[in-house]
Amino acid sequence: EVQLVESGGGLAQPGGSLRISCTASGFTLSNYAMSWVRQAPGKGPEWVSGVWRDGGFTAYADSVKGRFTISRDNAGNTLYLQMNNLRPEDTAVYYCARCWRSACQIRDDYWGRGTQVTVSS
Repeated sequence: EVQLVESGGGLAQPGGSLRISCTASGFTLSNYAMSWVRQAPGKGPEWVSGVWRDGGFTAYADSVKGRFTISRDNAGNTLYLQMNNLRPEDTAVYYCARCWRSACQIRDDYWGRGTQVTVSS
């Protein structure tokens, strides 16, 4: 079975940092480009960042560019998102997903369950 399990979310103050991770099972992460997608309460999914399978290319939504960094450890089948200078509007459930940019709009078996990130003073 395919599983993507996110961890590392929690509460951060504005300006703070968090690092979240996603570990995959049931498929080889290194064979696919991967993305982080977030969904705020009452909102649709928002693609945040993506990385090609060898890690050589990364891309970011304008809202997080310069603050977030995506990376991957293919040997460990794990995807990461380092989030710096967090803002209240970053509050959302963050999902790792086997999709890219605008294709990341419908949850399927290749999305994780999500980890909650809350940014509040």
